[in-house]
Amino acid sequence: MKLFVGLGNPGAKYARHRHNVGFMAVERVAERHGFGPWRRRFQGYAADGELDGTKVLLLKPETYMNESGRAVGEAARFLKLGTSDIVVFHDELDLLPGKLKVKTGGGNAGHNGLRSITAHLDNEYARVRIGIGHPGAKELVQAWVLHDFSRADQDWLEPMLDAIADAAPRLAANDAARFLTDVARALSNDDDEAEKSKRRKTAEDTVPREPRPRGSHPAGERASKRATALAENLKNWLAKRRPKD
Repeated sequence: MKLFVGLGNPGAKYARHRHNVGFMAVERVAERHGFGPWRRRFQGYAADGELDGTKVLLLKPETYMNESGRAVGEAARFLKLGTSDIVVFHDELDLLPGKLKVKTGGGNAGHNGLRSITAHLDNEYARVRIGIGHPGAKELVQAWVLHDFSRADQDWLEPMLDAIADAAPRLAANDAARFLTDVARALSNDDDEAEKSKRRKTAEDTVPREPRPRGSHPAGERASKRATALAENLKNWLAKRRPKD
């Protein structure tokens, strides 16, 4: 069995924050793979399901980010899981928006959710690091992570969440390398389709239009009729002025 943990803060006001991208990831896994309903368990919300035959519990701690370890520790002890069976999805300031990495163990890079989990377990669990970018200055970090993703971010965020969900069975099988490969391939295909669509639109906009036949435009037709009528009137007038034999 595996425990997939998404990190974030509970409540509607935090739901679209950058800091909640871990919640978003496990929610997309549940949706894509038909997991059971979310129920209150282990000081959070949990959903049961399977990924390619491996039982997986998805967990969203309700203890707020800084106390995530309380919920994760309780779940791990109850399910008798070691840290090698735990995968944590979280936001990563040190990666550009839309970049993704997986690592096991190592430093927590100042992430309070990871620090709390490490304090309640040990450090050798897998982390799926989802890049949200850095605002550029330390004093801006809190406002950055506790703020909704921008509208422009949706262009990379939604495809990435879909790709993570589709490739999640690789993580359940302890194959982080193929997980990353599958995600990269899916995102590359999305980029190719977007580029093709852009090229098609550009081509349509630059196709030369067939010239209209002269006089085919309504205004042109009216002008032609006026010219014909004028010529006919002039012809009649000249005929009347000819001397009679």
